[in-house]
Amino acid sequence: MTALSHEAPMDAHTLRNALADRLTQHGAVTDAAIEDAFRAVPREKFLPGVPVDQAYADDPVYTKADGGGTRISAASKPTVVALMLHQLGAEPGDKVMEIGAGTGYNAALLGHLVGPSGRVVTIDVDDDLTTGARAHLADAGVTNVEVILGDGALGRQSEAPYDRVIATCSAYDIPAPWLTQLTNGGRLVVPTRLRGTASRTIAFERETDGWRSVDSHLSVFMPLRGLGDDARRTVALTPQQDVTLQVHKDQTVDADQMENVLDAPALQEWTGVRLPPGASFEWMDLWLGLTLDNALMRMSVAAEAKQRYGLTPMFGWGAMATTWGANLAYLTMRRNPEGNFEVGVAGHGPESQALVQDVAEQIHVWGGLYRGKTATFALPDRDPGATDLAAGRFVLPRPGRPIVVTWR
Repeated sequence: MTALSHEAPMDAHTLRNALADRLTQHGAVTDAAIEDAFRAVPREKFLPGVPVDQAYADDPVYTKADGGGTRISAASKPTVVALMLHQLGAEPGDKVMEIGAGTGYNAALLGHLVGPSGRVVTIDVDDDLTTGARAHLADAGVTNVEVILGDGALGRQSEAPYDRVIATCSAYDIPAPWLTQLTNGGRLVVPTRLRGTASRTIAFERETDGWRSVDSHLSVFMPLRGLGDDARRTVALTPQQDVTLQVHKDQTVDADQMENVLDAPALQEWTGVRLPPGASFEWMDLWLGLTLDNALMRMSVAAEAKQRYGLTPMFGWGAMATTWGANLAYLTMRRNPEGNFEVGVAGHGPESQALVQDVAEQIHVWGGLYRGKTATFALPDRDPGATDLAAGRFVLPRPGRPIVVTWR
């Protein structure tokens, strides 16, 4: 008999360098200082109790849930962490404010980037998270990061001004202190929920008439809690709760009306809009999120529900969807003989045909006029006026500064 061989588990140092190698090889890290930070900061010390190979996988690690089981804190996926560090552009000697201490790992990376002459102030609303972050930072030997228990929406005026401000949670209304506590020439990086589920991590810099985006990427983050709370709720569409909608506060969904929506026969409309394999749907989804009366929301669908109701969501996890009264429409797709994927809309409900046609029409508009364009974002100082759909300009109202989205 041949003895079974087992590979020895890799140590944290080897795994840390392997992660940095993957991030650089795949283009997630292109800056030597950021690469050095990933090689130097021991992520396993910020995730005690997590297997070391899991700590160095390119995946998020969820670290806290609320009483209802909703995840409210996580160590972000390293690729996303790297992306935001590039957007922020922190340099040696900078003072950085971070909103959302989490495990403390991101603050440790920032501390490495700003060096001994720089400083990082990280804020979290939960006592257990700030206590844990302090312990993790101490264990990792990080001495230029201060962890503050407080409402991140208020910032930390006593330490202002900051050269850089970064939020590791999603904000719907960007708090004014994040802007006013920045130096002239400073930069804010914030995951911004624009409308419905449409969210992007945007880097803003000051211009003469407000703040303008200099970079943006598709992103999904835990929502800000505290004064800037952006809580969301889950609406189940089936008794088994295996088809659900994630509903944000700027969306209207009546759970009672939607209770039996999937019992209605399905209908489909194919749009003729095709995308090549591997193409991102992010700009189409953003267009739909901005133009539909009830912005896109995330519809999660379990495999059993697909079979039970004959659902054909666009992705394995489900699809983007919208509702109107007792009607549901969601995105689907099919592969054509040429190898491209055609976008379609599926609907359920007594008047779903009108809703499906509305969604399909906006997909046509995007495909015909805006497919080759991207969007820029602004936080104006003055009243920006009204939305101009024909010009591809959208004004998103907020309690504080409105957000202006312009397609170019």
